[in-house]
Amino acid sequence: MQYTRLGNSGLIVSRVCLGTMVFGENGGRGTGSDTAAAMIKSFIQAGGNFIDTADVYSGGRAEEIVGAAIAQEPRERLVIATKGRFPTGSDQNAQGLSRKHLIDAVHSSLRRLRTDYIDSYYLHMWDPATPLEETVRTLDDLVRQGKVRYFGLSNFRAWQAMKIQGLARQAGIPFIAAQYQYSLVVRDIEYELPSLCAEEGLGIVPWGPLGGGFLSGKYSAKGKPSKGRLASATDEQEEAWSRRATERNWRILTEVNRLAAEYHASTPQVALAWLLARPQVDSVIIGARTPEQLEDNLASVELELREEQLQRLDEVSRLPELYPYRMIDDYGSREW
Repeated sequence: MQYTRLGNSGLIVSRVCLGTMVFGENGGRGTGSDTAAAMIKSFIQAGGNFIDTADVYSGGRAEEIVGAAIAQEPRERLVIATKGRFPTGSDQNAQGLSRKHLIDAVHSSLRRLRTDYIDSYYLHMWDPATPLEETVRTLDDLVRQGKVRYFGLSNFRAWQAMKIQGLARQAGIPFIAAQYQYSLVVRDIEYELPSLCAEEGLGIVPWGPLGGGFLSGKYSAKGKPSKGRLASATDEQEEAWSRRATERNWRILTEVNRLAAEYHASTPQVALAWLLARPQVDSVIIGARTPEQLEDNLASVELELREEQLQRLDEVSRLPELYPYRMIDDYGSREW
């Protein structure tokens, strides 16, 4: 396993983070409790120390599974991250980034996780109804009470992230991590987020690194699959087949498969290795559903692609330029 600092902090995390969104999920798509617990144990034995969950994953069941699995582990060796913002009940105050909901949410997560503190607590999404000052003051209180040690944000627009980071920095509790969807097939955050994160000391922790399963090695241009996540997603969902089965994405998959064959690696390992080499990416969330997928994904840390190969993947997957020119680059010169 390899490790790095998370953002501009002294917190050391493994380069891959175990995601638990499908742990305990109903409907036959999730990972059962016993298997999930075994995967958590395998991840820790492999040297992984970074585990990511959220209070809304499987209605809180994912946090319970994590809590039970880590109960016999040395707590100080683990970095447990969870999130709060989305509805956790039918009550009007059971959502958002208000003082009331955040305090209730943190207490509930602590109970399910069977721990006294949360290492990294993410604000799961922007809340337009709550004043930022109220949110930041609450976060400060949670730190002073010893219930949370670091903070991150997830799915914020760049201007939203900058506004709350400014207030958090003034309070002495700057955010250290930013969790966004990011992969070879979904690179939208590159328009603004990496430069913001570099300037503000936020480590990027991507979710969906395989493009919702598109880069899992199970799909081809022969036709829409009959089963799996991409087959069942509706056109309104991010993982819809109509969004993934594009000429650009097939070019990306062709190149990833070519490199996988060259390295005797799997398609996911190459896709993850590219992401681990991206600027500002500190750790990548792997959402493995089975022990076999977890074992395969963990091996991506050891795969080092050559610079020309990284550039080739960058070229085939690059999004159109948002602006036709740059007025001022990072060194202060003008380009017209």
